[in-house]
Amino acid sequence: MFEVATAPGTARVTLHRATAPARAWFVASHGAGGGIEARDLVALAAALPARGVHVALVEQPWRVAGRRLAPAPKTLDAGWLPVLEEIARRNTAEALPVFGAGRSAGARVACRTAARTGVAGVVALAFPLHPPGRPERSRLAELLGAGVPTLVVQGERDTFGAPNEFPKDGPTVLPVPFADHGFAVPKRAEITQEAALALITAGVGDWLTVPSTRE
Repeated sequence: MFEVATAPGTARVTLHRATAPARAWFVASHGAGGGIEARDLVALAAALPARGVHVALVEQPWRVAGRRLAPAPKTLDAGWLPVLEEIARRNTAEALPVFGAGRSAGARVACRTAARTGVAGVVALAFPLHPPGRPERSRLAELLGAGVPTLVVQGERDTFGAPNEFPKDGPTVLPVPFADHGFAVPKRAEITQEAALALITAGVGDWLTVPSTRE
């Protein structure tokens, strides 16, 4: 774990180093309603190091400071950019591709800042395409504005946007059957919670480490 000074305050990074020959960095932040203990982030941090991926889970300054409400988008971006600069510094010797990522609001941050951070791609977990019940307030432009290869991992029951709401000619979309915005799966679903998380970790792992999956 290490800390990074940013304009809005101190960001905290929990690092899970690759246990296989290193191939990439996966730098991910949380959403507005929770921290890095989200089930998808925990599962990815457990699975990706064995595939040669350094996983850096980023706690935004507002969470580190103990505040309950996320700040405005510009402040979120300001709390993210210095972290990517520090990751780039630590990556100097290995020169591995760095992928920005996040869940929900964190996915929006990763998309908005992709051009400025020079990431190789973005993984958008549970991208909030629109507020629940308000499809006319689309954030699609923000997603498409990343300007780099993008993988969207989306639960089929996500009220912030189901997989079929994303354009077919847009980013790659990995649907997660029966999952909601937090990738929770009902007990009576045809897929278990463990299987849903395994689908996420396998899909993201393939996308990060197999270049052909990003073409």
